[in-house]
Amino acid sequence: MKGMKTAIALPDIAPNSVPMLEAVTKALGVERGILPADDQIAHVWSNLPRLIEKIPPEHRSETIVRMCVAVAAGLFDGAINYAWNAAVIELRNKVRSFGLAVVPQVIDKDFDEAALVDLKDAELLSLCLKLNLITEDGFFLLDQNRDIRNNFSAAHPTKGALDEYEFLNFLSRCGNHALTNEKNPRGVDIQGFITAIKASSFSQEQITLWVTRLSDTFDAQREALFKMLHGIYCDPTSGEQARVNSLAICEPFKGALSPNSKSELIDRHQEYKARGDEKRSKASSQFFEKLGLLSLLGDSELHLIFTTASANLLAVHNAMNNFYNEPPFAQRLRQISEQNQIPASAQYSVVEAVTTCAVGNPWGVSNAAMPSYEKMIKSFSPSEVGILLNFGSLPSTVVGNRIKNQTSCRKRFAQLVTLISAASVPTQSKAQYDYWIKEAKA
Repeated sequence: MKGMKTAIALPDIAPNSVPMLEAVTKALGVERGILPADDQIAHVWSNLPRLIEKIPPEHRSETIVRMCVAVAAGLFDGAINYAWNAAVIELRNKVRSFGLAVVPQVIDKDFDEAALVDLKDAELLSLCLKLNLITEDGFFLLDQNRDIRNNFSAAHPTKGALDEYEFLNFLSRCGNHALTNEKNPRGVDIQGFITAIKASSFSQEQITLWVTRLSDTFDAQREALFKMLHGIYCDPTSGEQARVNSLAICEPFKGALSPNSKSELIDRHQEYKARGDEKRSKASSQFFEKLGLLSLLGDSELHLIFTTASANLLAVHNAMNNFYNEPPFAQRLRQISEQNQIPASAQYSVVEAVTTCAVGNPWGVSNAAMPSYEKMIKSFSPSEVGILLNFGSLPSTVVGNRIKNQTSCRKRFAQLVTLISAASVPTQSKAQYDYWIKEAKA
C-alpha cells in the first residue's frame, strides 16, 4: 500500500560468516573463542532490523552500513565505534540545523564550524542538552555510551569485551536519543526567545510568560539562558529594549540562582575584565548591581582561579586516558585549596569536580590522583561537606547519576563520606551523613 513503511530485511549471513570466521582464526592459529560465538552474532543480527527501523532513513549513513558489516564479522567493538560515530555526526548536524550563528548568543563566546568539529564528545553532549536538542534522559544515557565507547570500542585499546545484549543496548540508546528527531518537551525555543528579546520591549504579560517558561525548563538550559541574557545585556550592540528585557527576565530569579549559574556569571564577568573589554565589563557590573548581586564579585578573582582549575579537572576526567592525565590537575586544585579559602561562590564547582573524579566511573578511578581528592575532602568546610553529601541524592547531576545507577561508584562515594569528620557535618546534613556511614560499614 502507498505510504506503508518498508521493513528492513537483512540477508542471511550465517552461510558465509560462520565458515569465514572459523577459517580465519584457524589460519592464524588462534582460538575461535576470541570472537563472539556464532549464536551471539546471530542474536545481534536478528535484532538489527528492528533497531535500525527506528532510525529515520536520512540518518542511515554509510557509517550504519559499516556497523552492520562489523557485526556480521563478529567485531562488536568496531560496531560500537561506528554506531557512536554516527551518533556524533548527527548531533553535530543538529547543532548546525539549530544555527551556528545563534549558538554564540547562548554560550556567549565565539562559535563556528571549526569550533563545532573541535568539541570533545562530552562538550558536544552538554551543548546539545543546553540547546534543547536532546532530553535530560538522552544526555545521561548518551554520556554513559560515551564512556563505553572510550573503554570498550575499537577506537582505543579496550578494557574488556561487550556481549551481544550490551551492544544492542548501546545501539538502542544511540538510535533513540541521537539518530532520531528527539526534542525535549520541557525546553524553551531558544531561537524564538532570542528573537522576542530583541524585537521590542516586553509587556508585563510577556515577562510573566517567559519567566514561567524558564521556571518550567530543565536546569541545564535555564542556566545557559541566564548566561545568554547576561551576554545580551553586556553586548554593546544590543539595543536598550533588549537590555531591559534581559534584566526583567532575570529579576524574578535573582534570589534563586543555582550555584552553577552564579559561577558561570562570575566567570564571564572576569573574562571581560581579563581581556580588557571595558564596555562589557562595565555593563556586567551594572547587571550584578541592578540584580543586587554585587556581593558575588567580592572574591571574584580567587573564584575564577578555583572554577577554572575545577573545570580543567573535569574536562580531563571526561576525556580519554583520564586515569593517567588527572593527577597534575588534581594536585593543582589541591595546592590552591591549601593556600586559599574557597570562596562561597566557587564551592559548588570545586566540590562537584572533586566528588565526580573521586567517585570515578564504572571502570575505576585515577589511583595517582586519589590522595589529592581524599586530602581535599578531609579539609572541606561544613558548607562544602553539605554540598558533597547532597550529591548522593541528586541524580540530575553526572556524579549523582553514577552514584544512583553504578554499584562501584556508590560504594566509593560511601567510602569518601567516611573521610569526613562528624564534627564537620552541618546539622541539616546529619541524616545524609549517618546514612552513608552506615552503608559504608555494611
